[in-house]
Amino acid sequence: MTIRRRHFLQWGAGAAIALAAHACSNPQASVSENESAEDPGKISIGFWPVASGLPLFVAVEKGYFAAAGLDVEAVKFASPNQVAEALIAGRLQGTGNGVASGALGLAEITSPGLFKILTSNPSNAEYILDQVIVAKDSPIQTIADLNGKSFATGPGAQNLAIAEAILAAAGVTEPRVQQLEISQHVAAIESGQIDAAYTLEPTGTVGELKGITRILESGVVSKYILGEPMAPWFGGSAALSSAFIEQYPESTVIYAEAYRQAVQDIRDNPAEARQYLTGYTAIEGELVEKVPMVGYTMYDEFTPEDIAYFQKFFDFMTEKEIFARSIDVGALIYQPA
Repeated sequence: MTIRRRHFLQWGAGAAIALAAHACSNPQASVSENESAEDPGKISIGFWPVASGLPLFVAVEKGYFAAAGLDVEAVKFASPNQVAEALIAGRLQGTGNGVASGALGLAEITSPGLFKILTSNPSNAEYILDQVIVAKDSPIQTIADLNGKSFATGPGAQNLAIAEAILAAAGVTEPRVQQLEISQHVAAIESGQIDAAYTLEPTGTVGELKGITRILESGVVSKYILGEPMAPWFGGSAALSSAFIEQYPESTVIYAEAYRQAVQDIRDNPAEARQYLTGYTAIEGELVEKVPMVGYTMYDEFTPEDIAYFQKFFDFMTEKEIFARSIDVGALIYQPA
């Protein structure tokens, strides 16, 4: 079945086995011990400049890739769909975290077998990414209060489908949803253009710091679409192209372990890791310390429950006809040779 391209364009991630075994038994070991005889040349990794892309920024800036003998270039794109299109075209060898899993799903439909996921960034009511915001002094107290109110969501078929599903699940029978760039949500609420918005961080934190908006509810995809506030919504993923993995299996394992080291840094010392948001994103100043962090799940850390929730989100995308066919999430997760 062919992809609905308008949806894609609207979308406002023997030696190899030995290396993998070494890394799993000694995850704190320096990745520089695992240099490969392969020469993959420059490895271009596309990223969307959002907070959840942090592992890529940390790995580049702290020299984890370079220490492992890899020449990794982080390439910024204006939207997740642009990253996915560049991956399809072969201009990228992979993606960083924060690139929408749905955009990668659409790319998989366009080019089956295109990539494998190394790390996903789950969010929920604790690890906050998605939220509904209203004016600071708004009388609106619950999402159910949005019946008949003007409501904005980010541009693209996925954002629209998510917003409508959240409202419906909360009992809103007369949704008035419009698509608006996420960067404009706070200003639109301040001007009275809209009453509320389904948005993504750091929008909610920016609005609160400016004293303009307040967060009505966070983790709304987990609660209203996955059915559990603490369910992991794997909204973004880091991936490598299948072509790269097949041609450079040893380098793939080494890349994954360097990436793992960055993820572990974020887990162990998030305050220090946050500093690497500056320069890669528009997050700076006070916002660096305030913006919420999502979680990270490496390819070998997924539980059956994680896969089931990931699959539930992709099934939602199929049900809403964002995906032209169903996608097996389990088949997308990287497995070392």
